[in-house]
Amino acid sequence: MKRGILITLLSALAGGLTAYAVVKMVLPEQGTEIVQTTMDGARFRTVSLTQDNWPDFTYAAESAVDAVVYVKVSATQTMQQAPSSIFDFFFGFPQQGAPQQREKVGSGSGVIIREDGYIVTNNHVIEGATKIEVTLNNNQTYQATLVGTDPATDVALLKIEANGLPVVPFGDSDKLRLGEWVIAIGSPYDLRSTITAGIVSAKGRSMPNYSGEFKIESFIQTDAAVNPGNSGGALVDKAGNLVGINTAIISQTGSYAGYSFAVPVNIVKKIVYDLMDYGSVQRAVLGITMQEIDDKIANELKLSSRNGVYIVEVSKSGAADKAGIKAGDVLIAIDSTMLTNSASVQEAVSRFSPGDDAVVTVIRDGKEKKLDVKFKGTAKENGTKSDDGSVAFYGSSIKAASEETLAKLGIKNGVEIVELGPGKLMEAGATEGFVIQYVNDHPVKTPEDIIEIVKKSKRTVFIEGTTPSGRTGYFGFGV
Repeated sequence: MKRGILITLLSALAGGLTAYAVVKMVLPEQGTEIVQTTMDGARFRTVSLTQDNWPDFTYAAESAVDAVVYVKVSATQTMQQAPSSIFDFFFGFPQQGAPQQREKVGSGSGVIIREDGYIVTNNHVIEGATKIEVTLNNNQTYQATLVGTDPATDVALLKIEANGLPVVPFGDSDKLRLGEWVIAIGSPYDLRSTITAGIVSAKGRSMPNYSGEFKIESFIQTDAAVNPGNSGGALVDKAGNLVGINTAIISQTGSYAGYSFAVPVNIVKKIVYDLMDYGSVQRAVLGITMQEIDDKIANELKLSSRNGVYIVEVSKSGAADKAGIKAGDVLIAIDSTMLTNSASVQEAVSRFSPGDDAVVTVIRDGKEKKLDVKFKGTAKENGTKSDDGSVAFYGSSIKAASEETLAKLGIKNGVEIVELGPGKLMEAGATEGFVIQYVNDHPVKTPEDIIEIVKKSKRTVFIEGTTPSGRTGYFGFGV
């Protein structure tokens, strides 16, 4: 009897295992797809999704909402007062009264990125503010100080005196996929801690820039509802990681019209770390002028793809020039990042700092070519000293000429142009290695001598010196 029961149980177990094995062989792994073809040649596919791929935002919302803050800004405006009485108007007294100061109040959102009170928001949220207050999700309010801003990416960094704060961990915006679910958290119209959901509609999106200002735009576009007050808030993936900072909408009314844009977190990370460490952004520059690849360029160069950018011009002595990149090349990759358009180039370069090395891939004469590039920085303010002792001077770097250089050229003193960059010296025809001996007829021995003379110049700067070949040289420029 017992033996019969045992045999029955073993048979049931074996049958169950067999059925499980058959199901595993017949059905695809969850998250994979099957492509089938019908009798008439039409193709269709079915996809089996895991439970994790269904849109459940409860974890992401609950874990991130406490780290998104309300930012209130105040700015003082000076306004002219109207005449205090008809008597003043008719009897010749000033028609305007004494200036009055008026407080203007605005608001936005921010995201806590460190437990010790560092908060990222948009530059346009705090621009011009004389007072910044941050209110946490638990209604605690703090006075915030501005650590730094970067108008080019519309990112700003604030600091409050607090510890043990909730944070949103950084995600990886490069890994976002089109159609992936994301949520936006912020305070639209002063509705604190509002959460909306949408999908990633596009990546690497740029918008028209009518101001003429330098901008780095490679936005994540979503259809999550974003309205005034959401600016500076969090764009979060399903795992609760920060993937972007909500920044802008496109609308004819000023309210949400189906499109919203966020700065990718991989750009934000570089900006905020620079602001923490240096107080300003250490921006890398490649030194090229580029344009999108159209059909004409693709046909002329016999390109198999429209990805990448066509290099129209290379800045003399810039990073690209020194790496061997030439006008007419097609830039398709920086390190392992494949480039699709101008926005993707801006985004890729923005992750590097001056002095960083990278490998760029270009197409030249129909063949791929890899070149080593060392990124340069943007022009620094005149007189700014670098770690190597050189001093910034109109986009270039100057340094007191060494004894060896002076002896080689047969001169007693001077200041050498050790690095030539885009700016007035380059435009005037200067060359690297040129030793400046006189500025506006005054002899110079150090970079500081030059800076002081230029500060006193009212119209022009005239420079005399010796070229690397030992000849006397001259050039000048206006100030």
